[in-house]
Amino acid sequence: GSIPSEIGQLTNLTELNLYNNQLSGSIPSEIGQLTNLNKLFLDTNQLSGKIPREIGNLTKLTHLYLFSNKLTGYVPNEIVNLTNLKHLWLHNNNLSRNISKEINDFVRANRIHFN
Repeated sequence: GSIPSEIGQLTNLTELNLYNNQLSGSIPSEIGQLTNLNKLFLDTNQLSGKIPREIGNLTKLTHLYLFSNKLTGYVPNEIVNLTNLKHLWLHNNNLSRNISKEINDFVRANRIHFN
């Protein structure tokens, strides 16, 4: 199955745990409407496409696990809006290895566990 765009209606959600569910398709941009999320676990699926820029709206996030999917493209610079982030795990995808200086500096300055 895939993540429906209607997920954006769950605005009171503080944790979304969908890891290891054989999900496919892209991460809907509506995920950016879940502004109360502290933890987002979408790892170990078959999600493809780009990480939506709207992920930068999730400013309460402390954990963002997107590893072990089929994501492509660049890590969006909007990640730097996630000032509460402590764990950012993106490994085992097909993401570009070119991480912008802005993201690199952000990860270092905030002592984020980045993998």
